[in-house]
Amino acid sequence: MAARLTRWLVGGPRDVDDPRLFHKISLIAFLAWIGLGADGLSSSAYGPHEAFKALGEHRELAVFLAAATAITVFVISFAYSRIIEHFPSGGGGYVVATKLLGTQAGLVSGCALLIDYVLTITVSIASGADAIFDFLPKGAAHLKVPVECAGILLLVIMNLRGVKESIKVLIPIFLLFLSTHAVMLLAMVCKHGGEVPGMLSDVSTHISGSYQSIGAWALFLIFAKAFSQGAGTFTGIEAVSNGLAIMREPKVETGKRTMTYLAISLAVTAGGILFGYLLLKVHVDPANPDRPLNAALLENLVKDSAFFGNWFVILTLIAEAALLFIAAQTGFIDGPRVMANMALDSWLPHRFSSLSERLTTHYGVLLIGGASLAALLCTHGSVDKLVIMYSINVFITFSLTELGMCKFYITTRKEHKDWKHALPIHMTGLILCVSILTLVISEKFFDGAWLTLLVTLLLIGFCVLIRRYYSKVYTNLGLLPIDIELPPEGAAEPAAGHLDYKQPTAVLLVGSYTGLGIHSFLEIRRMFPDYFKQIIFVSVGVVDSGNFKGTGEVERLRAETKLALTKYVALARKLGFAASSAMGIGNEPVAPAVEQCCELALSYKKAMFFAGKLVFQRETWYQRFLHNETALAIQNNLQWLGYPMVIMPVRIWGEPKKRNGSATPLPGLTVDFQPDSPSTEVNTTNNHSA
Repeated sequence: MAARLTRWLVGGPRDVDDPRLFHKISLIAFLAWIGLGADGLSSSAYGPHEAFKALGEHRELAVFLAAATAITVFVISFAYSRIIEHFPSGGGGYVVATKLLGTQAGLVSGCALLIDYVLTITVSIASGADAIFDFLPKGAAHLKVPVECAGILLLVIMNLRGVKESIKVLIPIFLLFLSTHAVMLLAMVCKHGGEVPGMLSDVSTHISGSYQSIGAWALFLIFAKAFSQGAGTFTGIEAVSNGLAIMREPKVETGKRTMTYLAISLAVTAGGILFGYLLLKVHVDPANPDRPLNAALLENLVKDSAFFGNWFVILTLIAEAALLFIAAQTGFIDGPRVMANMALDSWLPHRFSSLSERLTTHYGVLLIGGASLAALLCTHGSVDKLVIMYSINVFITFSLTELGMCKFYITTRKEHKDWKHALPIHMTGLILCVSILTLVISEKFFDGAWLTLLVTLLLIGFCVLIRRYYSKVYTNLGLLPIDIELPPEGAAEPAAGHLDYKQPTAVLLVGSYTGLGIHSFLEIRRMFPDYFKQIIFVSVGVVDSGNFKGTGEVERLRAETKLALTKYVALARKLGFAASSAMGIGNEPVAPAVEQCCELALSYKKAMFFAGKLVFQRETWYQRFLHNETALAIQNNLQWLGYPMVIMPVRIWGEPKKRNGSATPLPGLTVDFQPDSPSTEVNTTNNHSA
């Protein structure tokens, strides 16, 4: 019953061998604008509100604030369009910082992004609930947090089904938001456009008076504070760069087109709303300072209107709230992908790079959703606190990204003739981002900024411990890969049918060609001397977040898996074995491996199955979480079907093993004394070595 319920909620498995699979699940620019741009566009519900509220009595500065907001959106968007060109495989701030500034900067950027995407979900859901409960009876306020929690759980289920499926459901909501806000801005211009000259005259008068009374520096500080308080307006811009992997080919053109849609829609909407606050004389209600100013703007707009009425206010607020729920979708799209990239680099457990049957980063979706629920409950859904926490980390990533691009154009200016045009854009973006980050932290340090910085530092420390653990494991493993001369290219490999079906046959499950698989093979040779004369190597190429980025990636994975098996077969034949191989492709290793083994067992009646497994001298509670249990899962399946399987222990000692280069070379083989590196372990995990 549980399995059927899960299948009904999440959907059936996808076929990774379908040549049109990536085309079916990838996003065109319009869908990417909905799924990734909704975060930026929805920030118009709370970004302008926070900025205008920070102006206090100096509301006349809203004219300059609206202009500065629009300009900043275009500057950051243009900078990220350049990043899309240089990093077409996606990854956003984490990949940019890692490649251009080093692994440590990449770690900081990645951890900041993960916290940011958790808070993206939380602040979007909380702000959307505020908009809905603004026109509901006050007696319903106690239902606000439960409704928010239900919204997060609903999004978790939708994203476990797949990104494209979840976005298609949300298209009507996005279009409703665009239409209602376009009508709102157009009606504001048509109805109150004649008042603009008088308003600008009043602005000039008020600024002159403020200049005389408090001085230019004080006015600038008020403006800077308001600008930094509205930093949440810019927080969704980077999502397009991060989500490039799920976009339709050609990715760069699709990504840049999506960025253009986002920049224009966000600049017009956020800037127009800020200008509208001043034009329609919107004030913060002292009795209810947390009430959304957009609601007051709409009420002033429909006042004394023959066509518009309270129904338009309610419809627009519902559209705004619904779009905020869509904006939370960005956290579920990009958060798990950043997590997967960090897992591939061993900053996080490797299981976070794996894909489900629906080809979604399911572990990341579940963890991001759980963390968002925790943040929501801890803050009780307070948008003021969440926006402060939210805007800090995204500007850490913005700053590191712009710094990396500045370094890139300075150091490669001879190769890139356009550096004179690109560098000023990134320098401007760097100055803006660092300034906003500094102002937000200094202004709101004791109002929640310290908590965000503390959580980010704790996450960085956690990632450092995980990477050190993986490095220590593979240092202590001490296995030596063996260089083997491959057969000439194009030479035919003997098929499995050329082996003797009646003879004892060892079937060894391996991953990429590393010391782990070689060690398991040599252990079989040592433990069963003169018994096994023939061996079949079985491997599964696993489609994960690292290689599922385009239509040709599955074929590339298939070729890499076949090459590794060719090396194993050549090694076995060098040692006098009759050898062949079999392979499969899947989103996880267990089912395809069991299928291959069952087919071989039907042909080779005396087949015995083997796999290697890391065994630790001192077992700890976290090792099962940090290492997959593929070998045990395959063994359970095969034993249930009545086939014997032996797990070969590969021991991990508590202290590093000494290597003095005294290993005995095998006859006719060259031994390479370079130990496996952490990157080798990542490749092994990607192929899910059994």
